Amino acid sequence: MVLGQIVLYALTESDAAKINGRRTAPEYLQDMVISGAWPCGAQAHMGNQVQAGEWFPAVVVRVHPDGTINAQVFLDGTDTFWITRRPADADGLKPGHWQHGD
Repeated sequence: MVLGQIVLYALTESDAAKINGRRTAPEYLQDMVISGAWPCGAQAHMGNQVQAGEWFPAVVVRVHPDGTINAQVFLDGTDTFWITRRPADADGLKPGHWQHGD
């Protein structure tokens, strides 16, 4: 495993809940901006809903001595999701695990 390598990562229930919980629907954001209720400088995350078990590409940003990785998961939206100390899974892609993308 090397830094910058692209792997596949399967979301857990917890990952999906965190991602979906921080996303804002574009229509809601537009209404908030127009009404002046959106805080100046606040960042909005928009994208399609995700589910546990879905696979997404991720770029490895740290490799730990035990073989686990930290990575930035590229989602179908305007945001990414940071995962830490996630193990590999060569036999399939269980939620919370990664495998080589080739």
